[in-house]
Amino acid sequence: MSTKVHSVHFDADVKLVNFINSKVSKLSQFFDNIVTSEVFLRLDKAQDKSNKVAEVRILLPGKELFAKKQSRTFEEATDLAVEALRRQVRKYKGKLTNA
Repeated sequence: MSTKVHSVHFDADVKLVNFINSKVSKLSQFFDNIVTSEVFLRLDKAQDKSNKVAEVRILLPGKELFAKKQSRTFEEATDLAVEALRRQVRKYKGKLTNA
């Protein structure tokens, strides 16, 4: 599975990109046929502390799953988005085995 990380209007450091790659790659434990994944990191214009947004999109054969989470740090937002996608992947896999 290939993962592309896009940081909108800023440059993400290598440590953050490696963290995101490791988190997203763990989704392949739940479903082997993940084709590709894209992560978009952006800063929200909100004035509060929770202005980091992570959007994660994964492509499966015949299906696209998406999660968007906002938090205090990009790491936490990515963690929450990957957790939401994990639930979606397990639900999708369950539908495939029941069909």
